[in-house]
Amino acid sequence: MSDSTGPIPPNPERLRRWRLVLGGGEADGVSGEGQELNLSIEDRRMDDALGGLYDASTGSRRGGLGASAPKVARWLADLREFFPGDVVRVMQEDAIERLNLTQLLFEPEMLENVEPDVNLVGTLLTLKGVMPARAKDAARAVVRRVVDDLMKRLEEPTRAAVTGSLNRAERNFRPRAPEIDWNATIRANLGTYLPEKRIIIPERLIGYGRKRRSLRDIVLCLDQSGSMASSVVYAGVFGAVLASLPAVSTRVVVFDTEVADLSENLSDPVDVLYGIQLGGGTDINRALAYCQGVIGRPEQTILVLISDLYEGGNEREMLARARTLKDAGVTVIALLALSDDGAPSYDHGVARAFAGLGIPAFACTPDHFPGLMAAAMRGDDVAAWAGTHGIVTRGGTAG
Repeated sequence: MSDSTGPIPPNPERLRRWRLVLGGGEADGVSGEGQELNLSIEDRRMDDALGGLYDASTGSRRGGLGASAPKVARWLADLREFFPGDVVRVMQEDAIERLNLTQLLFEPEMLENVEPDVNLVGTLLTLKGVMPARAKDAARAVVRRVVDDLMKRLEEPTRAAVTGSLNRAERNFRPRAPEIDWNATIRANLGTYLPEKRIIIPERLIGYGRKRRSLRDIVLCLDQSGSMASSVVYAGVFGAVLASLPAVSTRVVVFDTEVADLSENLSDPVDVLYGIQLGGGTDINRALAYCQGVIGRPEQTILVLISDLYEGGNEREMLARARTLKDAGVTVIALLALSDDGAPSYDHGVARAFAGLGIPAFACTPDHFPGLMAAAMRGDDVAAWAGTHGIVTRGGTAG
């Protein structure tokens, strides 16, 4: 390219960026006749970090990261130095997929250098049954770091949404004398103040909330097939948060072709996650049968089935059981995914059948889950709530 004064000189920074994107060699796209691009030492280290994954996967330059855990650990350390955390997580996933580094997750040195995230936790939970003893402590530490981060992000919004939706139900409007909340009663009756007598006529008494066993029962029923890994991680954390709230009673049930009740582990979400066996088949009917047996107050119960709805058991019986739960007064919600991964793969026929039963089926991000639970506890139309938040319910012609 040129103008009246001659060729426009190349922009060195732009060439540098293209060189790092395209890699080296004959097809680097930036070296040409009469010009050479000299990378700094730091740029060459960054180039090596990128090339170790993406050049190796295409076979263009070298043989990849090799089978050495220390070498991979150093590579991971370089990634964390040069790139932000979200980019590092993407590259880690690419490395596991492209270079078959799953076996190296068994090495403590590698686990100590990874950038922890939900997808990595799902991989570690899938491998925990075959992981050697030397790596188990390091793997659990990775899971703990992710869980702690999720708790910081999700606990307060969940607590605020759930307790806010139940405040009205907790309020006691027929209190006995010792139960009267005088401050709240005065505020509620300011309109009846008689200035000439300097008194308030208390037309409505408000008392402190009565002690109750729980105001709502929540059952999280989790499909632990391999495709649901991220959803299971988030659901385990939410289960632990909900279990810490005195106004609700929470149960976490996981299933494949068998059913396991992990409710006793809810004091520690890491214990919940380690009780999950990712992989295997799917028998939703069997899971719903178990949930049906532990639900004692149908009209106060919210059952959240987190599954892609690919039923490996008796589909007709499963749908009949879902109808029975709904008819008994249980609020049944089908979450096709509880993750940030976008639209999931799911059984469209079962989703349509659920919609016909009045059971909404949709994918939900973790950030929306507290609002979803609050809406369900208030008795709102959950499908309408989803629509107001731009969430497409599945099962119709658009799903």
